[in-house]
Amino acid sequence: MKPPPRTPFATLLGTVVLVLVLAVSASALTALVTRPAPAGAGTAAGAGRHWVNTWTGMPQLTEPANLPPAPYTGEKSVLVDTTLRQTVRVTAGGPRIRLRFSNAYGDTPLPLTAVTVALPRGGRAGVDAVEPGSLRRVTFAGRDSVTVPVGAQMVSDPLDFELRAGSELTVTAYTARGQASLALTSHPGSRTTSYLVHGDHTRDADLAGATAVDHWYLLSDVEVLAPGRTRAVALVGDSLTDGRGSTTNGNDRWPDQFYDRLHSSPATADIAVLNQAAGGNRVLNDGLGPNVLARLDRDVLSRSGVAWLILFEGVNDIGTADATPEAQRAAADDLIAGYRQIVVRAHAQGIRVYGATITPFGGNTQYDDPAGEREAARQRVNAWIRTPGHFDAVIDFDRAVRDPDAPDRLLPALHVGDWLHLNPEGYRVLAAAVPEELFRHAS
Repeated sequence: MKPPPRTPFATLLGTVVLVLVLAVSASALTALVTRPAPAGAGTAAGAGRHWVNTWTGMPQLTEPANLPPAPYTGEKSVLVDTTLRQTVRVTAGGPRIRLRFSNAYGDTPLPLTAVTVALPRGGRAGVDAVEPGSLRRVTFAGRDSVTVPVGAQMVSDPLDFELRAGSELTVTAYTARGQASLALTSHPGSRTTSYLVHGDHTRDADLAGATAVDHWYLLSDVEVLAPGRTRAVALVGDSLTDGRGSTTNGNDRWPDQFYDRLHSSPATADIAVLNQAAGGNRVLNDGLGPNVLARLDRDVLSRSGVAWLILFEGVNDIGTADATPEAQRAAADDLIAGYRQIVVRAHAQGIRVYGATITPFGGNTQYDDPAGEREAARQRVNAWIRTPGHFDAVIDFDRAVRDPDAPDRLLPALHVGDWLHLNPEGYRVLAAAVPEELFRHAS
């Protein structure tokens, strides 16, 4: 039996119900899509702001010669009942900060008993005193202490602490029990003085009688809650980027001087510069710290707010390979293949990659060879870097610092005497060779 025909009123009522159902569904979908972000994700932490790394120190396993001096290093432990105070230069500013402590190379847990931050006395790098009234307590999940597991890192709670771009920050940590082994995570090439003293002095305005050491320990990152347009450029390199030959506490490595240039221009003043370099580092094989292919995710791809990567590394891969035609041909081939891998992996994260040419080392007693095999490999790799289409842009450091009359050598006035590492003036020339226009639009 057929159902009775629908009346105009029934048809109208059905249409109204359908429209209401669709409207409710659309409202629910809109609410789901536009639901406020979790606390700390941007909206709750500050409208239009996001977390950006403002300072980094590439974690490394501390070599015996770079461990804290006695009595802060024992036979089977380090930093027992020790306060460590260190200063770092931040490159982006904001109203809130958080810290990251690394136990990347520890083989035992790292217990941090107390941590504070402050502004250093006079705003200077490498001082043991802090500005009165600036000291603040740092917490982890609301607690003063935290234990960093083996191979891990711990991020502090966000802290209301106004930081100005280009300023210094003092971080003081106390470890009552220390680390129960000598496998300590650090960044030895700090070119900045830190201080050690027994007892808990995290809240002291100055550390009278403290022992000075030119290394960073345990601290790997500082993040800042920055305006939404703020982005970071990560610099991946070796001792030339880490600053060998620069002035201790002078902040005149080429990354520092490059940051000064960016900060002086309104178009690039909101860019953070992250120095992810270590002396002796290589692209393909481990040296002082893991090779670039192994550390790329940790040091660049996982860093907050990174939009660009400058890759200035390869001299140690060439310089440590045998000075034979076969070994240098293989070194150049493998280095180029490694560069390709870095570009592919960074592009997958939306990061632009700028390749920097390898600077000369003619005259260096370790890397120069009489037959010029290593120089030939350097020239071949640089030719590949300069070829359009391989990198998003090229930064020609080689052209900036080489001697026009002897292109396999650095200009004599720009190096520290070993024909490999630059002096502060040489680093100024490198910084000046980086085109600012490459950083005026985030990817």
